[in-house]
Amino acid sequence: MSQALPASWSTEADSALTNVQPEKLSNYDLILQCQTGMRPSRNAFAELLRRYQSHVEKVLYHLAPDWSDRADLAQEVWIRVYRNVRRLQEPAKFRGWLSRIATNLFYDELRKRKRVNSPLSLDAPRSVDDGEMDWEIASDDPGPTEELMTHEFYDQLREAIADLPEVFRTTIVLREIEGMAYEEIAEITGVSLGTVKSRIARARQRLQSQLQNYLDGQ
Repeated sequence: MSQALPASWSTEADSALTNVQPEKLSNYDLILQCQTGMRPSRNAFAELLRRYQSHVEKVLYHLAPDWSDRADLAQEVWIRVYRNVRRLQEPAKFRGWLSRIATNLFYDELRKRKRVNSPLSLDAPRSVDDGEMDWEIASDDPGPTEELMTHEFYDQLREAIADLPEVFRTTIVLREIEGMAYEEIAEITGVSLGTVKSRIARARQRLQSQLQNYLDGQ
């Protein structure tokens, strides 16, 4: 018959983590340290922010590249992390949990605004084995011809995205950039699973059709 581990063992483990400098901890142990006590320690949380701030900025940039208050949104993301990190059941999934907080915050803000002033700026799409669209960051040092073609393609892509209804733009970013499951998107956007799949499929069809018209004319 199995027996529960002595409570002191858990306490000793927590104490061991607390005594290690945060910058020397693995990501997993750092999150565990942030979950110790009623609130994360200042040093541990500062290290967590240092490691993951760029990820939050990337998520918000892809969702709202031209919003002037992205820094304020990022700050609110970390306030929510600080208040709720102890609720995270699986520390290994912190990155995905952080992405969902940022996305939920964006969507909450989006609901408050009548419209987004400009379309999302996505990198060039490419086909993958399962037929879905993936998004890659272009090379930082393209050649002159490649750079010209890239700028022209991005212009066409922005126009194609601008033509998408707001709900299509948001949904396809959650799927293609954030890599969220359909069920997660349905929960965030408050629509049925079928509606999510339909919006993504229709958004892909529109983008592919408009981009193909451009490519055929080259």
